[in-house]
Amino acid sequence: MKYDPNTHHRHSVRLPTYDYRQPGAYFVTLVTCHRQCLFGEIADGHVSLTDYGEVVEREWLRSTKIRCEIQLDAFVVMPNHIHGIVIMGAQTIVGAHGRAPLRLHRSPRSLGSFVAGFKSAATRRINEARGTPGIPVWQRNYYEHVIRDEEELDRVRQYVTDNPECWEQDPENPVCQPS
Repeated sequence: MKYDPNTHHRHSVRLPTYDYRQPGAYFVTLVTCHRQCLFGEIADGHVSLTDYGEVVEREWLRSTKIRCEIQLDAFVVMPNHIHGIVIMGAQTIVGAHGRAPLRLHRSPRSLGSFVAGFKSAATRRINEARGTPGIPVWQRNYYEHVIRDEEELDRVRQYVTDNPECWEQDPENPVCQPS
């Protein structure tokens, strides 16, 4: 479909003056293309991941090995999306040898850079597994929310933990979508 500015009104959900490279906790949601349930099924409030869902989980966890500036907190891979808490600006230990580590603060990359790298790696591995090079796995954008304090962090953690139990009412569940 060709872009038509009269009908396609894309606008950013990002805070216009916020620096997404600065240290802090962020809640992100990444959704599959067309809300396709590629990653698993929910039964009795528990997620059973497919091979593709396991790829997503592995790539999510692998992110901290690739990107020293982040830490991962609570996350859940759902049938067609992933929710996760990402902490930017993590401290790293660097040293000339193992006996004399120095604590250095690395200049963190942006949240958008992390999301783009994660989506790219997961897409590449999924498409290799299913033999579909170049086919999109994810929707173009993602949802993010800046977590402002410990109380909010606890609420978001609980939301992430409870998400599989709420699948029947989840707005990302294709069954809940208006036709």
